[in-house]
Amino acid sequence: MPDGERAAAGPDAPGEVLIERDYASGVDTEQRGGLRLEISNAVVGLKKEFYGRGPTKARTFINDNYVFCVLEGGLTKNEQTLLDAGEDDIVRGYRLRFQEVMTKTVTDAIEKLTGRTVIGYHSQIVFRPDRTFEIFVLDSPPG
Repeated sequence: MPDGERAAAGPDAPGEVLIERDYASGVDTEQRGGLRLEISNAVVGLKKEFYGRGPTKARTFINDNYVFCVLEGGLTKNEQTLLDAGEDDIVRGYRLRFQEVMTKTVTDAIEKLTGRTVIGYHSQIVFRPDRTFEIFVLDSPPG
């Protein structure tokens, strides 16, 4: 996708929108290239393109057929305002529901990067400190 062009909006956006740009620029990620950095980039891209704000730190871990992404930061101003008012459940519920809606896009990107089928996906968020966890179960370890 050429610079300046925006990702396709919506829950059926193809995974390519998350892997064709350098979303991780300016984000504290893995120091070396490779699959872990590519996955971190895609997950950061999901947050930046579809949430409107991305994390400040991202790390991806791969163990056999499990992919585990840990993201720090990236709450929007309205989410932080709700959290300051004690409305954690509303922010968590919104984030988790939105992530469910975006499942096709993010799992498609992970499948393209790993060459494997995602057979399970789960997202979770916690606050104070804010962390988001993206967990993918692949049909076999990436090659």
